[in-house]
Amino acid sequence: MTGGGTVPEGGAVAGAGDQAGEGIVPGRDHRAGGGLAPGCDRRAVDGNAPGRDHRARGRVSRADDAGEGAADAPDDVVRGHGERPPGEVDGELLGRVFLTRVLEPGDETGGRWVRERGVADVVRRLREGGRPLPGVSEKRWAGLRARADRADPRRDVAVARAAGVRFVAPGSAEWPGQLDDLGDARPLGLWVRGRPSLRMWALRSVAVVGARACTEYGAHMAATLAAGLAERGWVVVSGGAYGVDGAAHRGALGAGGATAAVLACGVDRPYPPGHTGLITRIAEQGLVVGELPPGDHPTPSRFILRNRVIAALTRGTVVVEAAYRSGSLVTARAAERLGRHTMGVPGPATSALSAGVHELLRGDAVLVSDAAEVVELVGDMGELAPDRRGPVLPTDLLDPRARQVLAGLPGRGAATAAEVARRAQTTEDDAIARLYELRALGYVERHGDGWKLTRQPMISVRGGRSPS
Repeated sequence: MTGGGTVPEGGAVAGAGDQAGEGIVPGRDHRAGGGLAPGCDRRAVDGNAPGRDHRARGRVSRADDAGEGAADAPDDVVRGHGERPPGEVDGELLGRVFLTRVLEPGDETGGRWVRERGVADVVRRLREGGRPLPGVSEKRWAGLRARADRADPRRDVAVARAAGVRFVAPGSAEWPGQLDDLGDARPLGLWVRGRPSLRMWALRSVAVVGARACTEYGAHMAATLAAGLAERGWVVVSGGAYGVDGAAHRGALGAGGATAAVLACGVDRPYPPGHTGLITRIAEQGLVVGELPPGDHPTPSRFILRNRVIAALTRGTVVVEAAYRSGSLVTARAAERLGRHTMGVPGPATSALSAGVHELLRGDAVLVSDAAEVVELVGDMGELAPDRRGPVLPTDLLDPRARQVLAGLPGRGAATAAEVARRAQTTEDDAIARLYELRALGYVERHGDGWKLTRQPMISVRGGRSPS
C-alpha cells in the first residue's frame, strides 16, 4: 500500500506493519524514544545526518528518488522504520502533510488532482508555479501558490511531535477505510491526538450531534444516549462544540466509555477555548482528530466541511436538537448520502430547536429515544431493543369474563347483581359468581343486595386505567 503511513505520537511516520497505527513494532527497541531501531544514528532524527545537506530544509528536493515533490527531511521522521523504499514514501507522506497546509478540507478539485496525478506531481506544480492545474482560475491558483510558498511540512511534523500528534495517511494500517466513501472529498490525511487506533475505534462508532445552544432536555438526552452507547461498547463521536456535542462527550466519559472529537482546527489547538479542559481529557482517554495541520484556526466553512468526516467515520448519526439551519443537519444529510443510518431524537412540537430534527424524521431518518434503539439500527444482527410496554395492572391478570363484570360496576354507588349482569352482557347467575370471585380478590364489596367497588378499583376507574 504505497503512499500510506502514520506519524506516531513521537512524530515519526509508521509503516503499514505498525500495530494499530501506534508506531510500535514487536521486537523493536524503543528505549531511545521516537522509535529508533538499534544502530540507527540519533543525529538523523535531529536533522543532522552525516553527509546530508539540510540547508534547504522544508523545501522540495527535485532530485529525490521519489520524483518531484519529496521534501528533504530525516528518514525516521517521514519514512518510518524502513518499511518502504526511502525516496518514494518520503515524498508521498511529507507531500500529504504539505497539501494539508495548502488545500482546504473537502477540496474535491485538489482531491481529483491527487487521484489523477499523484501527490508528488501536485506538490511539484504548486511549488514551481506555471500554468494552473485543471479546474481552478488564475486567481485561485495564485492563492494556492501563496500558501505553498509558506508551507513547511518539516515544521508541521516537528510541532506535531512536540504535541503528541501523529499524521495518519490513506493506505496506512490506522486509516479508516470508510472515509474512502467520500471520493475526491476524502481527507488528504488526519492529524490524530491520543493513543487508541483510529481505525479500530471507527469500526464501532456512532455520531451524536446537535445544537450548540441546546435546552436542558437536549443536553440530558445527549448525555444519556452517549452514556448508554458507551456502556454497550460503542465509541461516541462528536465535534467538541458547546451544547449537544459537549454533553455527548461528557456522557461517554462519565460512563467510563470511549469518545472521539473531530475538530475543525488543528488538534493541538482546542476549540472552543471554553472546552480546553474537556478536549484535553478526551485526548488523554480517547481521540482528538482533525484534517488541519497544527496551529490552524477554525472558520465557518471548515465547521461545515468537518461534518462530512464525522458522518463518514461512523456507522450512523443521531441528531438530538437542531433548528432548521443547524450545522448538525449537514452531518445528518451527509450520512444519508453515504448510506449511513440517520436518526433523530424528537422534542416538543413547539420547540424551534427540534424543528430541524422533526423535518429529518418526516424523511428517511428513524426516531430513537434511547441507546438501545440506536444500537438496534447500527449494531449487528440480533442486537434488538426490548419491547416497550406500559405497566402491568392487577386487573390485567383477571379472567376476561371477571374483568367484564368488574367493568359493569358503577364508579360511584352500588348496583344489584341484575344491573351488573345487564351491563356486562351476561346472566345474573354468572355475574353473581364473578362478583364473589372479585370480592375474594378485594376488588368489590357487598352492601345488602347491592355491590360496589372497593376504594382501590374506584381510584383506577377515576384515573382512567380500568379495562374497557
